[in-house]
Amino acid sequence: MSNRAVAVLRGDVVSGTVWITQNSESDPAVIEGEIKGLTPGLHGFHIHQFGDSTNGCISAGPHFNPFGKTHGGPNSEVRHVGDLGNVEAGADGVAKVKITDKFVTLYGQNTVIGRSIVVHAGEDDLGQGVGDKAEESKKTGNAGARSACGVIALAAPQ
Repeated sequence: MSNRAVAVLRGDVVSGTVWITQNSESDPAVIEGEIKGLTPGLHGFHIHQFGDSTNGCISAGPHFNPFGKTHGGPNSEVRHVGDLGNVEAGADGVAKVKITDKFVTLYGQNTVIGRSIVVHAGEDDLGQGVGDKAEESKKTGNAGARSACGVIALAAPQ
């Protein structure tokens, strides 16, 4: 089994490559890469349930959530496995990704291999939305449209 996976993100304007490395099942996963073509600012960044792009990024389905939790931020006790928070694009539209996560895994029945990474048009509110935003906040973080996505595939070991 390789300790690395890769997702090549493609959208109408946004593109990028994201690598996931996990040295053993008990180690946290390291998610790193670069995404280009974003508007400056914060963008929701998630692992979605399906590795399906037959209908663009919509067919990636909801956030990967094998434990039936509500949406949260990457440091929340209650969150989807796929809730990775936000990436931040600079004035040049480029976001450098470097996330260490204890829930994402390349091993076992809850592996993220074969699922999708999605970067969203808007900022993820990390499940903290209130008022008319509260209900959707607990599902998606109100991050908006899907700007780009890519299937997470097994990569050659490093």
